[in-house]
Amino acid sequence: MNFKVGDLVTRKSYNNDTVFKIINIVNDTVYLKGVTLRLYADSNTLDLIPFNQEEKDIIENDNRNFQDIRDAINLNRNDYFYLPGRVLHIDGDSEYLDRCLKFYKEYNILAYGVYAKEDEVPTKIRKYLEETNADIVVITGHDAYYKKKGSKDDLDAYKNSQNFIKSIKEARKYEKAHDKLIIIAGACQSDYEELIRAGANFASSPKRINIHALDPAIIATMIGLTDKGEDIDLMGILSKTKYGSDGIGGIKTKGTMYVGFPR
Repeated sequence: MNFKVGDLVTRKSYNNDTVFKIINIVNDTVYLKGVTLRLYADSNTLDLIPFNQEEKDIIENDNRNFQDIRDAINLNRNDYFYLPGRVLHIDGDSEYLDRCLKFYKEYNILAYGVYAKEDEVPTKIRKYLEETNADIVVITGHDAYYKKKGSKDDLDAYKNSQNFIKSIKEARKYEKAHDKLIIIAGACQSDYEELIRAGANFASSPKRINIHALDPAIIATMIGLTDKGEDIDLMGILSKTKYGSDGIGGIKTKGTMYVGFPR
């Protein structure tokens, strides 16, 4: 089978459970990126089969899965006006960043998007925070846990968890209080416990599984649209993500939205 960059495929050895886009081909090795999951992988050409659907159609179908989020956000727009929390979204993947920014826009969230590789963020995050004065910061991109490199408690066994931890710590130097700056950090298979210890309000991934491209944005949106000073529904918000508390966990946090009257 002749594959080319941009083709959509699945892997036979994983029961064709995830749709990937081919991003590079070197000899017989094909490099892949998940269409809806924050996942990089590689494969031999013999393990791949074509997926005969347009990428935009996959994303449109995927977006329908988030209807319950729309149902959960029921604001009285006749009498009141709303000032949701501002989001700074820093992403190591430009395509996922664009999709998250469209998601924020759909819910009228003011979001500043920054594309920066994971190892660049620790030295830049304070500048971004000072420029945006954000209430919520998302630090995401790509990560992976390599079992062959060590146990799940060994930070050296992760692709980018150490970079996320450094970024969280820099953000906490800027603002120590968890309710004044809400930090959502991590990507697929990240070291959840260490990200929380570093100062994140929410982090992936408790069960070291892959997360959806929109999961960090979903958490940020739900917090941004919860009344200022009101405790969020922690388990309710986690349940809106793709894999629930297996993929993302966090601490009880207050909302960031101001409500005004009259409209």
